[in-house]
Amino acid sequence: QVQLVESGGGLVQAGGSLRLSCAASGRAFSSRAMGWFRQAPGEEREFVASINLSAGNTYYADSVKGRFTISRDNAKNTMYLQMSSLKPEDTAVYYCAAGFDALRLRTFGSSQVASWGQGTQVTVSS
Repeated sequence: QVQLVESGGGLVQAGGSLRLSCAASGRAFSSRAMGWFRQAPGEEREFVASINLSAGNTYYADSVKGRFTISRDNAKNTMYLQMSSLKPEDTAVYYCAAGFDALRLRTFGSSQVASWGQGTQVTVSS
């Protein structure tokens, strides 16, 4: 099983940028599809972005497309989420996730996640 630890969250003004990182332990990282989800207070956890093993295919929620970029470095067992043009509605706890297929993470959401990180708070002020 992959163990995941997020970092990089914080407080930023609207229009600003943040980069989240997800460090993974275990040899299984390079064989996993990876993704980011987020959960705002009182809301369900929702899909943000996913990336497959070879980093050739990436998928995004419509709400972040064009603003967020997901990437991974298999040599470093690390995944990233570069967030730009942040909006107050992006405020949430962001979770790193490991699954088996990046497209299924986008299509079916949380039910496809095999491992979760503990989450990192992102707050965007207006």
